Amino acid sequence: MVSSTIDHMVATVVFLGALLLFVGLFNQTIQTAILYQRHRYIATKCSDLLDNVLLNPGYPLDWGTSNCTPTGFGLQDPEFTQYRVSPFSLMRLRSSVGEPVYYPKTDSYYSNITMGHGFLLVPFSEAVNYSTAARLLGINSTYGFQLTITPIVTVLISEVQSNPLKLAVDVAGAGFPLANAAISYCLIKVDATGGSGQYPAYTTEYDTALTDDKGSVVLNFSDVDGKDDSYVLIAYAHICGLRGMGYHEHVTSDKQYIIPFIDDFEERRVLIAHSYDVHYFGPPVGALFYNATFVLLTEDFTLREMPLDNSTGKVGKVVYGEGWPYGVVTIPTYNPGILIITYRKSAVECGVVLMPWGISSMAFPVTFGGDPVGKEWVATDIRQVIVNGIAYQVKLALWSLEGYGVIG
Repeated sequence: MVSSTIDHMVATVVFLGALLLFVGLFNQTIQTAILYQRHRYIATKCSDLLDNVLLNPGYPLDWGTSNCTPTGFGLQDPEFTQYRVSPFSLMRLRSSVGEPVYYPKTDSYYSNITMGHGFLLVPFSEAVNYSTAARLLGINSTYGFQLTITPIVTVLISEVQSNPLKLAVDVAGAGFPLANAAISYCLIKVDATGGSGQYPAYTTEYDTALTDDKGSVVLNFSDVDGKDDSYVLIAYAHICGLRGMGYHEHVTSDKQYIIPFIDDFEERRVLIAHSYDVHYFGPPVGALFYNATFVLLTEDFTLREMPLDNSTGKVGKVVYGEGWPYGVVTIPTYNPGILIITYRKSAVECGVVLMPWGISSMAFPVTFGGDPVGKEWVATDIRQVIVNGIAYQVKLALWSLEGYGVIG
């Protein structure tokens, strides 16, 4: 009798232990299934959200070229359909990678996308921030995201020989060189001793070339000394519908130079600042004299100059320190182009800076949103888009702001 009771007790304990083990394993399986469904839902949400951003222009339709805060968020170019993105809406996104820049003379901070001597500085007051975009998309407090827009075609320019100047242009797509790609280029050389008075003059040289089987071509400029002359080469590459852009500059004055700030999108106004007012290098000597020119990218991928203030260019000077005003330039059009500013400190110290009017004109990349590093799970999706003729890849990373995971 006692033996039978003990057997029953042992059997009961074993049964209860097996039942608890089964319940634990079953609970973990259920949690894993639920987590999988949540991940799958985030992936679907990521794809839908990316299409929603790229296939609608937002509201108002012209928010990219005005000073208003949009009431609907979208990046599609309002003049087109499908995956064509507005170069000006991208300009108004507050960058999440570059350090903000403070300019004392306007007492304002600026969103910063700077590449070499190519500047894009947009005032915080006119830039659309991450929280505003999340609220307009209806995902604030629910999802976090990061939007990355990068050129598909890379155009890298490097110096092969300084005197006479020889520059190598290498063109590549997504991991492979673009052979027999057509190159349209413009070389701008600064003449510090020419021009009217102390204002710098410049010369331009336009031409075309073809890349070889390795996607490379060497350009020769017999009248340019790559060591003592200030210049910039702007090159556009295009083949089979793929288009990209690159530039390379050399300056002989890299401590005192011009910095352009976008002041007003609607009025198309750009401020011309002295670098010492921004970076506080120390007391400079004298003023910087500048000559500003705006160029448009035509359909055949050549650059065409447009008048500034009823003349070919706009000349002026800026002086460091309080009491000295900044220069002002008004862009004459809403068509994308490049503001080219040559500057002169002395007969041997001069340079050139560029500012894109529309992201695509200089193939600037854009990173907008939060940081996905360290998140429990991040869904990503990509699309190929056209931004004013330049091929870009758009990547959206999306993650849930809820904390959840499998409990073992």
